[in-house]
Amino acid sequence: MDIEANLAAFTGDLGPDARYASFDYCFNYFQSFREAGEVSALANQLNIQASCLQLGFYLASWGMLRGSAELLQKSARHLIPVVEVVSRTNLSLWELDAHCYTESNIERLCELASTIRQAHSGMSDILLTKIVLGVFGSVPAFDTNFRRGCSAAGIVATFGLRALRQIGAFYQDNASVIDTYRVPTLDFASGERTQRSYTRAKVIDMAFFIEGMF
Repeated sequence: MDIEANLAAFTGDLGPDARYASFDYCFNYFQSFREAGEVSALANQLNIQASCLQLGFYLASWGMLRGSAELLQKSARHLIPVVEVVSRTNLSLWELDAHCYTESNIERLCELASTIRQAHSGMSDILLTKIVLGVFGSVPAFDTNFRRGCSAAGIVATFGLRALRQIGAFYQDNASVIDTYRVPTLDFASGERTQRSYTRAKVIDMAFFIEGMF
């Protein structure tokens, strides 16, 4: 895999109106509550609608409301239980990223994913990991292209302990180039870059996504 070429291809198409900028706006929204120490407020009466709409539009833009997708027949209100789980998540879990995929942290990420999945029984790995990526930025989104990229790199293509261990090792082997592409997110109102950078897991997601396209 030519990691740098893949990342250059992905980031070269990023702009404030581009489809994949929907990640930036969703991530910025949820992270702003974390940074203010007000994660619990995500699910209060004042913010719950905006929280669901932010998450819902990102998921729609990233392909989760098309074809036979499980969200296609639902409104944004369907995401309330997910946002409620997010609002109760311990702040230490918001800090996790691919550079600290220790065994204990990997287990904690899988426990977080399991808790989110309980919000709606039958939630697919694709939907689950896109939610975790868009909110926390702590794991890549295990969609079709990403899984193909995993297979090409000899990494387990099913979300779980083994895959995260191997992704953590992949980061350690390629830290310098991955860190170089931790570009700033884009601000919704101005379209300009913020002071908030992509997580390492998000950069890995981009590299494997592009790999899986070919």
